[in-house]
Amino acid sequence: MRLPRNSSVRFGTLVLVALALAAVAAPWLHTVDPVQLTPRLRLKPPTAEHWFGTDGFGRDLWSRVIYGARISLAIGALVSGVAVLLGLAIGLGAGFVRGLDGPVMRVMDGIMAIPAILLAIAMVSLNGASLTTVAVAIVIPEIPRVARLVRSVVLSVREEPYVEAAVGLGTRLPQLLWRHILPNTLAPLAVQGTYIAASAILTEAILSFLGAGIPTEIPSWGNAMAEGRVYFQIAPWIILFPGLCLAVTVLAVNLLGDGLRDMLDPRLAKSVRSFR
Repeated sequence: MRLPRNSSVRFGTLVLVALALAAVAAPWLHTVDPVQLTPRLRLKPPTAEHWFGTDGFGRDLWSRVIYGARISLAIGALVSGVAVLLGLAIGLGAGFVRGLDGPVMRVMDGIMAIPAILLAIAMVSLNGASLTTVAVAIVIPEIPRVARLVRSVVLSVREEPYVEAAVGLGTRLPQLLWRHILPNTLAPLAVQGTYIAASAILTEAILSFLGAGIPTEIPSWGNAMAEGRVYFQIAPWIILFPGLCLAVTVLAVNLLGDGLRDMLDPRLAKSVRSFR
């Protein structure tokens, strides 16, 4: 498979593929059970046996970081996919059916007015910490953003002559949406989906760091950094390695989104190059 020439897309794709392969191969890549407690090995610096050192409970940090990649990538993919699908359906309906536009978008505006972190903390507090609860809490604030994006595209496209011609010929609404409206939303949705994935990965880490995310017994980057903040002055590697993995992952996803935007919108890419 040939990678696109865009350097941002190349870098983002290679990093994410490497992380995904590492997450899938975690049972073979880890050196020690990530939940195994070994008090005699607590706060050991990186060595040949423990590549990233150990945490305050003597758990191998390399193993916890590798398994934590599963949580971050799963949250990013799940939240992005669900938000795009639900936002697409809402945006198509609001943009093409005039009677739905006002009520639906006022509901979306109301959801967007709620701070995402506070909503997530409230839902986790009510339903308990779990992967499903965290994913639902993160996906709700992202749906209105996708819906507004799709609605703006639909409002523009439905005035095009070829759409008006299709309506004049009696094309039924499902076929009209599928053949003429939906294809115009795919490019902006692909870009928006990457930004949602990056935001979801970061939000999950923030919630876990605050103790309102993934349960502490499940290895995740946010949990690892939260447990390491107490020992930061004497064992900085507990925060350093999960933090680096989180930063590189979010950077890769954002660069992938920027590259896709430039590739899918040549006019924008040209204006950016001329500005530089």
